[in-house]
Order: sequence, then C-alpha cells, then structure tokens
Amino acid sequence: MMADSERRSTPSALVDRILHGAGHASPERRTSAFNNEHTPDSLGDLIDKVAACSAQITDADFAGAAAAGFGDDGLFELVICAAVGQANRQYEAALAALAAATEQAKGA
Repeated sequence: MMADSERRSTPSALVDRILHGAGHASPERRTSAFNNEHTPDSLGDLIDKVAACSAQITDADFAGAAAAGFGDDGLFELVICAAVGQANRQYEAALAALAAATEQAKGA
C-alpha cells in the first residue's frame, strides 16, 4: 500500500510549481485563485466558475476578465491555479475520508 508521503509528493510538487514558479501573474494572485478567495469581481466570477461549475464557463467570462486588464498568459495561469486548487481540495478530502475509513476498519 502506498505511504501517505508518497500520495502527497506529486500533488505537492505541482502546487508548489504553479504557486511559486515563474509566471505572468503574481504569486499572491495565483494563491488567491488557487484558494478561490479575494479575487476582483471581474476575475472572481470566472475563478468561482472554474472551481464550482466549470461546464458553465462561457467566452463572456473570459472577455470580462480580459476587459478588466488581465492578459491571456496571466489569465491562463489563474484559471489553472483555480482548477488545481479545486482538485487539490477534493484530493485532500478524499485522503481524509480514506484515512478515517482505514482507522474505522482497524477499530472494527
């Protein structure tokens, strides 16, 4: 069975790279998008949709963010941060559920 540290190493490296690696968007803005918090309204709507209902994203969502001054490269980075942030939250929740079920099975 895979150790917990092994389960977390690849996702951790990805998160570190997208939040702290070189990019067009600032690390602070990338972190906000990753956490889905404190984003300007023009960008917040798009980031919320990426995290919660990505199938509902339209060209108008991107146009609104672009009209607010977000360039294509920076916007791409922020969308990736939002998507990976949501995936990471789901992954962490799954690991927590797995750990709880494992502990429960040991006690049974």
